[in-house]
Amino acid sequence: MADSETPGDLIATMGRGARIAARELARLPTDAKRRGLEAAAAAVQASADTILAANDRDMARAAGAGLSGALLDRLRLDPARLAGMVAGIAAVAALDDPVGRAIDERTRPNGLHLSRVRVPIGVIGIVYESRPNVTADAAALCVMSGNAVILRGGSEARDSNRAIHAAFAAGLGEAGLPHDAVQLVPTTDRAAVGAMLAADGLIDLIVPRGGKGLVARVQAEARVPVLAHLDGINHVFVHASADPAMATAIVVDAKMRRTGVCGSMETLLIDRDYPQAAALVAALQAAGCTVRGDAGIGALADVDPADDTDWDTEYLDAIASVALVDGVDDAIAHITRHGSHHTDAIVATDQGVAERFLAAVDSAIVLWNASTQFADGGEFGLGAEIGIATGRLHARGPVALEGLTTYKWVGRGAGQVRG
Repeated sequence: MADSETPGDLIATMGRGARIAARELARLPTDAKRRGLEAAAAAVQASADTILAANDRDMARAAGAGLSGALLDRLRLDPARLAGMVAGIAAVAALDDPVGRAIDERTRPNGLHLSRVRVPIGVIGIVYESRPNVTADAAALCVMSGNAVILRGGSEARDSNRAIHAAFAAGLGEAGLPHDAVQLVPTTDRAAVGAMLAADGLIDLIVPRGGKGLVARVQAEARVPVLAHLDGINHVFVHASADPAMATAIVVDAKMRRTGVCGSMETLLIDRDYPQAAALVAALQAAGCTVRGDAGIGALADVDPADDTDWDTEYLDAIASVALVDGVDDAIAHITRHGSHHTDAIVATDQGVAERFLAAVDSAIVLWNASTQFADGGEFGLGAEIGIATGRLHARGPVALEGLTTYKWVGRGAGQVRG
């Protein structure tokens, strides 16, 4: 950003370029978009040493600033994670293209044929924190769905994001895709976020990915439609019929596989009639988790006492709140009071109980006998995700290619008039 250029001027310039690129992308055939993403994946792989060196600088700066272990884990790249990023770009390139697909069609009595056809949204703005893989995931999903994207990453991942974006954009350029299809805001000035939120007419949809403070700010200030979730206060309910070995494996994985991701379990609900509640708590503690329990759990195991705030807290750390509940209806009631409509799971062998839970829990993702850590677009076969949407409009759950499209009605007639 030039010294004389304001954040508003910068975003306006980027938005105009993105709007032109979006029109070109919307007309590209599927094979052209695939070739662009394959070239981008190859370019990111070829730049692995540069990207990892940039991430080392970000990690050192973040550690010096006192970022938590969970946030450092989100920020960290290593060869395996970078390989996963490259594989994710290639996976998106191989997905079916939703653009141009007819959702439904009908012929009216007068012979007019109508169809609803998927089309790109246009220009997507992504505001995100910590996780540099979002740079590649969001860029790949937007390009494949025919959208231009403006990326604004957090200052903690500044060097990583720049290195990933430079490689990705170079690959797209080699394949002949428009230069402004994927842009990265070059400043970490917070005013640039405000300019994006006010860019009505240039940006068509804002997707925030980050902490509660960021998402709340975006939702409060945006003059552009927002696709977001606030918290991932996710629950696992272990029913009395649960297989103990399965319950232990799912609960420990749901909490401890990666504590800093939005699909991590934050609250464990245990049926009062489940015979091995103490063993389940002990398994969490043995895995390194601090347990905060209600009075019922406190009578069974040596845990920290939970207070009223624990049931509404997204820890994103090796901490879990645990409560005893009186069966599936009590579990559903607890989730209704304290959940964030993100991801909730039941462990049970009783199919009737499980189906009741799946039908009654109003979350974007509900699972039976599976870890909440599966709340991920790649695990859903979507290649990647631009985020988990917990609202009720447009898209819900992992948002990938279809969630980045809207539709238009196309009518084909033979001279029909409405007299």
